[in-house]
Amino acid sequence: MKLPIYQIDAFTDKVFKGNYAAVVPLERWLPDSLMQAIAAENNLSETAFFVKNADGAFDIRWFSPLTEIAFCGHATLASAYVIFKRCDDLEVIEFVAKAVGRLAVCHTHDGLIEMSFPQRRPEKLNEIPANLIQGLSIRPQEVLINQQAYVAIYGTEHEVRSVVPELDLLSALGPLDVVVTARGDKHDFVSRYFWPANGGDEDPVTGSIHAALAPLWSDRLGKAELVAMQVSRRSGLLHCRVQDDRVYISGQAVQYLEGTIEIPEA
Repeated sequence: MKLPIYQIDAFTDKVFKGNYAAVVPLERWLPDSLMQAIAAENNLSETAFFVKNADGAFDIRWFSPLTEIAFCGHATLASAYVIFKRCDDLEVIEFVAKAVGRLAVCHTHDGLIEMSFPQRRPEKLNEIPANLIQGLSIRPQEVLINQQAYVAIYGTEHEVRSVVPELDLLSALGPLDVVVTARGDKHDFVSRYFWPANGGDEDPVTGSIHAALAPLWSDRLGKAELVAMQVSRRSGLLHCRVQDDRVYISGQAVQYLEGTIEIPEA
C-alpha cells in the first residue's frame, strides 16, 4: 500500500520555523493501530489524517507519536494548506472532528489561512496541583484550566521565556497539558506549551490552545483582534480574532517535503 505524505511547517513563512506536521490524505480510514504506527514513525508533533466525506467536508483525526489527540490547530492549518494546494478551486474547507465539531478554514484577503474554532475559555481553578507549581521553575501569578490544559499566567514575557519545566512532574498532570502565558513585549501575548504526557516535551506552536488564550487575553486587553507569538525555540506567529462564541486563528504555512509512505501488504 502506498500513501501520499506531506510535511508542512505551520504558523510560519519559513521552513525550519513554526510547528511541523505530517499530513496523510486518505481515501478511507485505516485501522487506528496503523495510523498510530505511522505517527510514531514520523515522530513529529502530530500527523493529521483526513478523508473526504459524502457532503464534501473532510473528516479529520490527529495523532501524536504517543496517542490520538482530540484537537490540533497547527496540523489543521497544515491539512488545509495541502487541500488548497491539491484543489485550487476551493475557497472554503470544512473539517469535521469528533471533539470540536465542524471547523471552517478559508483564505483571508492578506493571504493567510484562517481557521474558525469554538472558544474553549479557561476557568478558575480552585486547587492548584502541587506537581504544577513544582514542575515550573518560576511560580505563576495565577492558574486557570480548560479541557485541554492548565493555563499558568505570568507577569512578564521574560518570565515565560525563562521557565524551565520539570517534565516528569508535568507529565503526572496528564491527560492535561500545561501552557504558560503572559502579555507580550512586542506582541499582544506570548506563550509556551508543555505536553510530556501526550506527545513531547515542548510543542513548537500550538494552534489549539489559542482557542483558550485568545478569549482570555481579549478580555484582559480589551481588544478583539490580537497577535500572538509562541516563544519556543522554533517560534510561531498567530493572528487571533475573537467574535461571538468563536475564535478565528490565522497563519501562514510552507511545505518542507512531499513523498510516499510504503506499507507492505499483510
